Amino acid sequence: MLELLIFDLDGTLADTGQDITDALNYALQPYGAKNYSVEETKMMVGSGISALLSSLLPSDKSSPAAQKEVEVRFIDFYSKHLHDNTIAYPHVTDTLEKLKGYRKAVLSNKRTEYTKDILQKLGIARHFDVIWGSDSVREKKPSPVPILDLLKEFNILRDKTAIIGDSNYDVEAGKAAGVKVIGVTYGFRPRKYLEDSDVILDSFDELLKVIPEM
Repeated sequence: MLELLIFDLDGTLADTGQDITDALNYALQPYGAKNYSVEETKMMVGSGISALLSSLLPSDKSSPAAQKEVEVRFIDFYSKHLHDNTIAYPHVTDTLEKLKGYRKAVLSNKRTEYTKDILQKLGIARHFDVIWGSDSVREKKPSPVPILDLLKEFNILRDKTAIIGDSNYDVEAGKAAGVKVIGVTYGFRPRKYLEDSDVILDSFDELLKVIPEM
């Protein structure tokens, strides 16, 4: 029986795509980069914004100074627009209410401050015992390290733990850590990125049936 549930944020609990896209395009605009769509952004994010921004700078405009400046522009804009369009996915709020008797954590590659802020604004932060972002961990997903550190934090065995996420980063981290992996298809990545999951769900409320059976 599972005891610990670890949730991703972007693409799993919350649809943050539009706000990330707006901040991304704002940050890159002075450097002549293309304007990215929400769908393009959703396929790119997940491993951390610094590396992504650097990779999207046109090669003739890229420099250490430009990389720093584009990150500053992103942070400045995103910190002021975290909640403009971000919403919880269908059934997230009511399902978390019903998932009684489990320890719960959020593990995101987004900064901890932003992660907590979004969860608070959506009214679901209270459901989680621990909320870790990219600056709370020694290594980011797809490394298994933050999951293994959460197991120590809760003193719970890996076979009593599941990670719930929408991307290959969650799947790879969960598999490497030896915990159960539940993929969700409604988020940022197509189903093919979730094929190594133990279970794949199309709706968040399916957790109520699946988790007691794992």
